[in-house]
Amino acid sequence: MNARRLARKARMLRWIMNLYPPYLGAGVWIRRIAPDFRQVEVRMALRWYNRNYVGTQFGGSLYSMTDPFYMLMLMENLGRDYVVWDKAASIDFIAPGRGPVFASFAIDQAFIDEVRERTASGDKYLPELPVEVRDGSGTLVARVNKTLYVRLKPRVRQAA
Repeated sequence: MNARRLARKARMLRWIMNLYPPYLGAGVWIRRIAPDFRQVEVRMALRWYNRNYVGTQFGGSLYSMTDPFYMLMLMENLGRDYVVWDKAASIDFIAPGRGPVFASFAIDQAFIDEVRERTASGDKYLPELPVEVRDGSGTLVARVNKTLYVRLKPRVRQAA
C-alpha cells in the first residue's frame, strides 16, 4: 500500500476508533496514529462515568486504552499474509490515576524484521510488548504487557 493511502487509512481509523462506543464509554481518545502505523498515542480523561469506587481511573478502562493497538500496528506493517492476534495481556497497577492518563505505542523496522524472520518457516511467534500508562506529570500509573500471536497464513505457508 502506498504511503499516501496508508496515511489516509490511519486518519480514518483514528476517527472511527474515537467514535467506537466502548472507547467513548471509557473516555478513551486516540490522539494520533502515525501515517506508517508505527506509533500510536492514546489519552483517557477521568470522568464521572469512568471513575472507580474511590474516585480514580477504573482499572478496566486503563487496560482497554491499551487494546488493540500493537495488534493493529503489526497487522498494518506486516500485510495480508500474516495472522496477528492479541493472545494475552497482564497489567500491573502502580499508582492511582487521579486525572488524565496517557499511553504511547511504538514499533520499529527492527521489530518488524524480527517478526518476519521468526515466522518465515511457518512457525508462530509470540512477541511480548510492554506499554506504560502515565499521568500528566509523567508518574507511572500502570504497566501493561501484551503478548501477540503472529503466524504466516496457511495459504502462504503451503506455497513455501
